[in-house]
Amino acid sequence: MAAELTAHQLIAKHRPTLDQALEAISTRAYWSPHPEHPKAYGENGSLSLPEGKTAFDSLLNGRFDLDQPGTDGWTGAEVSPFGPELGITYPHPDVDTLLPAMRAGLRPWRDAGAEARAAVCLEILSRISARTHEFAHAVMHTSGQAFMMAFQAGGPHAQDRGLEAVAYAYAEQSRTPGTAEWNKPQGKRDPLVLTKRFTPVGRGIALLIGCNTFPTWNGYPGLFASLATGNAVLVKPHPRAVLPLALTVRVAREVLTEAGFDPNLVALAAERPGEGIAKTLAVRPEIKIIDYTGSTSFGDWLETHARQAQVYTEKAGVNTVVIESTDNYKGMLANLAFSLSLYSGQMCTTPQNLLIPREGIATDAGAKSYDEVVTDLAAAVSGLLGDDARANGILGALVNPDVKARLEAAPGIGEVALPSREIANPEFPDAVVRTPVIVKLDGAKPDAEAAYLSECFGPVSFAVAVDSAADAVDLLRRTVRDKGAMTVGAYTTSDDVSSAVEEACLEESAQLSLNLTGGVYVNQTAAFSDFHGSGGNPAANAALCDSAFVANRFRVVEIRKEA
Repeated sequence: MAAELTAHQLIAKHRPTLDQALEAISTRAYWSPHPEHPKAYGENGSLSLPEGKTAFDSLLNGRFDLDQPGTDGWTGAEVSPFGPELGITYPHPDVDTLLPAMRAGLRPWRDAGAEARAAVCLEILSRISARTHEFAHAVMHTSGQAFMMAFQAGGPHAQDRGLEAVAYAYAEQSRTPGTAEWNKPQGKRDPLVLTKRFTPVGRGIALLIGCNTFPTWNGYPGLFASLATGNAVLVKPHPRAVLPLALTVRVAREVLTEAGFDPNLVALAAERPGEGIAKTLAVRPEIKIIDYTGSTSFGDWLETHARQAQVYTEKAGVNTVVIESTDNYKGMLANLAFSLSLYSGQMCTTPQNLLIPREGIATDAGAKSYDEVVTDLAAAVSGLLGDDARANGILGALVNPDVKARLEAAPGIGEVALPSREIANPEFPDAVVRTPVIVKLDGAKPDAEAAYLSECFGPVSFAVAVDSAADAVDLLRRTVRDKGAMTVGAYTTSDDVSSAVEEACLEESAQLSLNLTGGVYVNQTAAFSDFHGSGGNPAANAALCDSAFVANRFRVVEIRKEA
């Protein structure tokens, strides 16, 4: 009885937020219940900035116990991209013990119903939100994001994406009524009468394979979509970014327990160095759903081999910006400079290829040649990052040695328009901080294609000279079709060019941003309004979030009886 009462209390507490989220995904207007400013925290049970730092520090060099079954040892080797070793060890799972324990709690979770599941998920998100400052430090020191970005993207923006997934999950489960009376007239005979009951049933255990760069932002949609639709969730973090998702699992298990459900509905699978546990787990018959963000090669492997599971992947793409003309040259340069620099270009939405007609572009500042556009963009990036303190706040740190290697190899690809420079971080002397590099390439030369038609993840972009706007659109279309893109940008004052770019993006299913010159950037998307990816090109087979992202995580099972 206590568990039922707790569920009712959670529904009463969180139903207004759920209703607002449902309204937001319907109108696509701006809305967020999670404050973006650090000063908004510190009251009503939430941690202040100093308290969050203290909480994070208390986790270092210790054992992160989750009291989950099947622990056969301890593992962990996280090193902050800013230098320090975290020294945290996590439970390593014996999956033959853990997976059956996770399945054991599915029936009560199913029977609780969609509204109770949504309320529990919102309570988890609410408690995570209260600890946003603690999570921000965890994200910062596993991803290399500068603190403010880790705070916003790893905190409120990630929480928004989780809530958005819960809203879509509830909407899809509620689309079918719980019961129906079916009455079919039979003329002079008695009618046929059936009572029908419809129950959303989760597929089973979902596997979340976390990423290094955005562990919470990319992880929360799948985690909460699966949990809200009646599944258990096994969280397998990236070995360099365990802590943010381990904290999430801990909060989820606490809430589930307090609400009267089995805490093993959410569990952690931390791996030993070089173990590759994701590949082992992905083909287990108990795993029915997989969410993955990462490389194309492993994403393709999952789609091919995890045949027993519904697989959602976000892989690599080649993001492109067409620059044909602009009526705000200064604003365009500033907007692009920030887009290329934010988090050292380590976002799946960062522009890589800038397609510029070799004869130049028309602007409000007069005609600009290809060389002038590239030179002016390089100057805009240099100006933005000229102050080292400001640069550190924008760039963060390189997340791993592979990014540094790609950056250092970039000058060998073509003529360097903007060389990268090393920036010292006084607070974290061991942090690897580098400004972006811009390389000039001739789109007509076959040897350049190998560079600009491959993703070069990190602070590397290519200014590709093309013959005309029509050629730029053709190259854009081919890039999205063959390589995929999470984002596309375009600058043009021409209705014809705008229409051509729009048509290319519609046909190839790519999300387009036109003529951004202010405080919104092509590599940023807002929950409840913007779709992250489309699921319609090779970069990703799903969008965050839409109905398709949640609807196949459960099936509706019908039981009918004669009345």
